[in-house]
Amino acid sequence: MFTGIVEELGEVVRLTDVGGDSAVLAVHGPLVASDARHGDSISVNGVCLTVIDNVDGVFTADVMGETLRRSSLGVLRPGSAVNLERAATVGGRLGGHLVQGHVDGVSKIVAREPADDWEVLTFALPADLARYVVEKGSITVDGVSLTVMAVSDDTFRVGLIPTTLKLTVLGGKAVGDPVNLEVDIIAKYVEKMLGERRAV
Repeated sequence: MFTGIVEELGEVVRLTDVGGDSAVLAVHGPLVASDARHGDSISVNGVCLTVIDNVDGVFTADVMGETLRRSSLGVLRPGSAVNLERAATVGGRLGGHLVQGHVDGVSKIVAREPADDWEVLTFALPADLARYVVEKGSITVDGVSLTVMAVSDDTFRVGLIPTTLKLTVLGGKAVGDPVNLEVDIIAKYVEKMLGERRAV
């Protein structure tokens, strides 16, 4: 479980195809790797990955074909910047919202509107996720916990403060770039429970 508060901008060292529909991702992230052990979880652009090795600030993780197909990790290249967050600890602060690191879909940036100190970004909203996105609700974009400013049938908008622009990959993304989305898990559970009650 994560909070969507990015701890570090890491850098992809390599993404190696190991055959059998899988790959190994190596990421340089000295902060998050400082106490990472085999089996620990680290969110990479919003995708929960399991550490298999950690040497000199570079951790590696296996990435299944399913993950490559359902996220934007497959487009990463050596030198790509990535958002990194270690798993939340029990008793720690929950600065963002409850984030699983399970990507629900891939979107893209459709507009950027700069303001004095911040920016408004508009993202495409996949039709199968639209029912989970509400104004003033939470959404995770590339692992960043954000508040939805506005939502339409096929887009949603968020405002990025200077800290988010500077310390996450969202500051450098361009119109058309892919991003990972994770909707609020609570909304999905509520939908399921209400559906079961109607069926009774």
